[in-house]
Amino acid sequence: MDITLALSGGGSRGVAHLGALRVLEQQGFRIRALAGTSIGSIVGAFYVFGYPPDEIESIFASVNLSRLLYGWPLVDGPSLLSVRGVSDFLQYHLGNRNFEDLNLPFAIVAVDLESRREIILKKGNVVDAILGSIAVPGIFPPQHYPPYRLIDGGTLDPVPVSIARALSPSLPVVAVSLYTPLGQPSTPINLQLPGPKALMEQIARLNITQAFQIFAEAIDIGQRQMTDMRLRMDKPDVLISPDVGDIGLLDTVDVAQVAMQGELAALAALPELKRIFSWQARLRRFRQRR
Repeated sequence: MDITLALSGGGSRGVAHLGALRVLEQQGFRIRALAGTSIGSIVGAFYVFGYPPDEIESIFASVNLSRLLYGWPLVDGPSLLSVRGVSDFLQYHLGNRNFEDLNLPFAIVAVDLESRREIILKKGNVVDAILGSIAVPGIFPPQHYPPYRLIDGGTLDPVPVSIARALSPSLPVVAVSLYTPLGQPSTPINLQLPGPKALMEQIARLNITQAFQIFAEAIDIGQRQMTDMRLRMDKPDVLISPDVGDIGLLDTVDVAQVAMQGELAALAALPELKRIFSWQARLRRFRQRR
């Protein structure tokens, strides 16, 4: 059962993608192409580079998130957090490979600040493309990927269904969305800066810190609205939605527990996953392509 996969953004929630991947493999689904936005681009890259879900989970569980994120941001560009640790981590595990070296069709979604449009990255260095796709505005610095100046792909395409479909038009698209549906409570970000507890509590009370929190909540509202609109417009054949709305963008998480949420959501979607291979569904996709 061949499928194309679209993995959404969502920061620390992205560990749930691993549980969904594991269930899909166990149930006999073969991923023939993959598109990812933000954290979905990281998980997707590990997968298309040949890492199985269990190994990716083990790697993620060994990471100290605070050591990856908190450095000297002004060295990288205008941002609250540094991208150097993430870059080193990705280089260590993924190396210096290009999209053209991969065995599966793979695309990463980002947004170009200069042209103000969505950019689909399918050529060039994979790690550089990922750093552009995860560049959440204000948190991580924009990334230069000539001729583009890239920020987080979730700004315009939180769940890259249409991109996944374009990679392999004859196959059904399974999307994994980590965004909480509109109208339900969600935790956008808990900014936890390193330092003495008393000092950090004082910083948290500053107007500028509270202003940033409001900004983050506004971004979250916009991304949830964009997710809802894009999913209704692009119509994945199956949508898997792990229950991870209580996890903030940069939270330190129990990797196994969050991956389990992805597994539970994928198992709940199994009837629909199997239904897309009925002759009626195959005929409908054939007519749509025509």
